[in-house]
Amino acid sequence: MSDPFKFPYFYRTVPSELHLCAGIIRLLKHFHWTWVGIIVPDDDNSIKVAQVLKQGIEENDGCIEFLEIFSHSNGVQQQDREKIYDNIFDSSANVIIFYGSYEHALTLLPILLIPGKVYICTVPLEFYLTYELHTKLKSSAKNSTLAFTVAQKYVPSFSTFIREEENPILFPRSFYTEEWWKVFCDSQCPQSIRRSCNTNRTEFFSLHCAFKYLGNSYSVYNAVYALAYALHNMTMSDAASNTIWNGAIPRSLDYLPWKLHHYLQNIHFKNSLGEEIFFDENGDIALPYNIINLVYFPNGIQRNDIVGSYNPYAPQGQNFFINEEEIVWESTFTQTPPQSKCSQSCLPGFRKLTREGEPICCYDCIPCPEGEVSNQTDLDMCTKCPEDKWPNQKRDACISKTITFLSYEEPLGIALYLISIFFFLITAVILGIFISYRDTPIVRANNRDLSYVLLVSLMFCFLCSLIFIGHPQHVTCFLRQTSFGITFSISLSTVLAKTFTVIMAFQATKPGSKLRKWMGARVSYSLVLSCTLLQILLCLTWLCTAPPFPYRNTQSETGTILIECNEGSILAFYCVLGYLGFLAGMSFVVSFLARNLPDSFNEAKYITFSMLVFCSVWISFIPTYLSTKGKYMVVVEIFAILASSAGLLGCIFIPKCYIILLRPEMNTKNYITKN
Repeated sequence: MSDPFKFPYFYRTVPSELHLCAGIIRLLKHFHWTWVGIIVPDDDNSIKVAQVLKQGIEENDGCIEFLEIFSHSNGVQQQDREKIYDNIFDSSANVIIFYGSYEHALTLLPILLIPGKVYICTVPLEFYLTYELHTKLKSSAKNSTLAFTVAQKYVPSFSTFIREEENPILFPRSFYTEEWWKVFCDSQCPQSIRRSCNTNRTEFFSLHCAFKYLGNSYSVYNAVYALAYALHNMTMSDAASNTIWNGAIPRSLDYLPWKLHHYLQNIHFKNSLGEEIFFDENGDIALPYNIINLVYFPNGIQRNDIVGSYNPYAPQGQNFFINEEEIVWESTFTQTPPQSKCSQSCLPGFRKLTREGEPICCYDCIPCPEGEVSNQTDLDMCTKCPEDKWPNQKRDACISKTITFLSYEEPLGIALYLISIFFFLITAVILGIFISYRDTPIVRANNRDLSYVLLVSLMFCFLCSLIFIGHPQHVTCFLRQTSFGITFSISLSTVLAKTFTVIMAFQATKPGSKLRKWMGARVSYSLVLSCTLLQILLCLTWLCTAPPFPYRNTQSETGTILIECNEGSILAFYCVLGYLGFLAGMSFVVSFLARNLPDSFNEAKYITFSMLVFCSVWISFIPTYLSTKGKYMVVVEIFAILASSAGLLGCIFIPKCYIILLRPEMNTKNYITKN
């Protein structure tokens, strides 16, 4: 009937069922009732209402557990009534929407008395309750009924009108006038309404005697005045006056409905209560609904409280109001306001998982996966935390990750720092000893200048490990691997040159040897320089193509942001390591071949052990480095640098220092000649 194209002359002086459905859906949404049942008769209008309710509830993430449809014409049979009763009694839905007339309510009276259910009614029960229904409701203390009724207003002088004009003597007798008359004769009726009558009958106290707010009467009141204003405006218009009073009365009556329709469409007036009355584009009057809570007390007193309202014409956000504190809930409910859900709410930290083959309102609650949170109830999906945050233990909030790196302030960083400085000082002391005893045979053997270069390079090797400690910056990331690679290249190429010197020296002493020309220091320096330049070239290529840079690693460890140096090019990194491995391998092979040469101060066997230590450290470094995460990758690399450098220092120079300091008799020319 709200379709203005099919029914252009239809005017509704009570709110439309479409608005009623919207109000019910808004009420369900307010209390988070997502699991409901619907009871309607099988007439076309009620079926349409059920469809609109179902669609609106599902659009708001709700579900219909059952839809019970009963016959409105033939009455509800006992078998069908029992079936509906059993279905509602066994249902898990605590909210039942009943759409029907007063007669339907009487037919389904036992259903309306099922405890533990909240009924949302669409009929003004307070005007139609019979003695039987009223008595049963009082005895059951059924308080959890919310009824949507037309806004109840006090119509001025309405009681006077009824008392003076609704006289069965003056007006034709009807069922309704007789009922009114009986009520007004009742001694329980208020004095302002009761009139004197000659009857001794005491009727049941009718509810409408206790109310000055009469919803239906107010709707009729507005309808009469709307029609009166429209007729008045039409009569006062020039066109209407010319048509009605030009003598063509029969013809004017033919066109009167059409003209009246024009004026009804455009009426806009204030009634005696000061409320604006008008019809919208669908012919509906702009009136709100009241939400009534029917309360029955054990002592027989009934109270109908207005606990809320719904005005479809009000601005969004102001069209619905409910006062939860004024609602009296049934005593059987363990929780107020009562809940009506197929599944319990998923708390923050969990998400919903719909059960297969069941409505979307029936679900299980599962914890959010790692790295995700949910900070509200009943969320379908968890959300990922930003990269700089991670879930707390309950997974209901994202908290900032701990920023970590190998710091100078933590015990591990302090220990590595002290070890590096310790070996640096030891190397410096050994360098000082070699300079002090530079003219002794043991220092001069195997090219003392190469020994100086090797000791200085080892000092820088120990110092370059310090660059790996502390907060990574652009400069430190640039210098870390390149300084390590270049200093170790100098050390290994120096060891290779020293071993080469040993072999050349032995071969040159043979009679007629042509290798004497390779015995000069220039050859050794050229070897060191060429090997080092090749490593420098590799490092420069690395820095120019894909240089290392500071990187915030949020994936390696849960709950932490690792500040590290991204190598930029892994290929370049392993090329640098591979080149060091190549130099170490060459030194090891050459020294191994020269280990048994007859020489009093032959270093080859010591270099062999040092290269064995060096290769063992770096071969074990690669799998350990790849299997380690976080700042401990840096620790592994620092350990490899310190261990391999210490191996070179210990195996090559400690035996010589032992002879220089503790066995000086072995560091003489006579001892060399004797042996």
